[in-house]
Amino acid sequence: MQISQDATPAGVQAPGGRGARGFRRTFLAYLSLTKPRVVELLLVVTAPTMLLAERGIPSLWLVLATLIGGALSAGSAGAFNCYIDRDIDRVMKRTMNRPLVTGELSDREALVFAWVLGAASIVWLLVFTNWVAAALSLGAILLYVVFYTIILKRRTAQNIVWGGIAGCMPVLIGWAAVTGDLSWPPLILFAIIFLWTPPHYWPLSMKYRAEYQAAGVPMLAVVRGRAQVGLQVILYAWATVACSLLLIPVASMGLLYTGVALVTGGWFIYETHRLYNLAIRHEVVSPMRVFHGSITYLTLLFVAVGVDPLLPF
Repeated sequence: MQISQDATPAGVQAPGGRGARGFRRTFLAYLSLTKPRVVELLLVVTAPTMLLAERGIPSLWLVLATLIGGALSAGSAGAFNCYIDRDIDRVMKRTMNRPLVTGELSDREALVFAWVLGAASIVWLLVFTNWVAAALSLGAILLYVVFYTIILKRRTAQNIVWGGIAGCMPVLIGWAAVTGDLSWPPLILFAIIFLWTPPHYWPLSMKYRAEYQAAGVPMLAVVRGRAQVGLQVILYAWATVACSLLLIPVASMGLLYTGVALVTGGWFIYETHRLYNLAIRHEVVSPMRVFHGSITYLTLLFVAVGVDPLLPF
């Protein structure tokens, strides 16, 4: 009689079996609380900012330490957000697989995790960078959790505009980690992300308008028509590109950044106009095209921010 290779004695758990799967699921549940895609995007803007601040390549340990601290900070804010918005997440289809909705983690576990990450980020940055970066990290968490999630999100259609300030903080943290202070270039980078956030997020709210409406979240797409949202997206896109060009004289940017800012900015503006034109003609719109395109735009722009100082022209 052949015995299956998968067979194990009764009551004995196979190595890598349920225990390993359970650990993996728990790990992924905690990771999901941090909103890793958001963290990834925030880190994408931090490292190039540090290269610009140094006008070269800073200490690799300093870069790594800053990225770790930034990831902990952003992860803490994301976990607090998941805890506070768990009632909304249960209503919306796009968030119904989050761990507090599925029951993979308890509310208490999520809250403790958020506090631990937040405290760790501040201590880490204080020890391995400087007090300015640590203070900005604390400010970023408070802005996202208190100002955006608790105060603005459920009360005003401008929630993502002012709440987006928290998402601008990584460039300040990165610059401060290198220089120990702030100046005009990081403030312009801050403004670029601030102006970029609405045309990035509002197309997403157009796609999930019905879900936000059911959850009682007054996103702009819920309280205004598609044409109005499309027009606002265009205006903020133009403002974003104009602000990106301000960095050229202020930070003495070279040909690479100038070319990337003009080309990618023109493409970004074109995509927003396309969305608006389809909306006013009452045709089928593809808001996610602008949403994903905005990520590509910001990524390419900040790659140019980081590479440009390394070039002789």
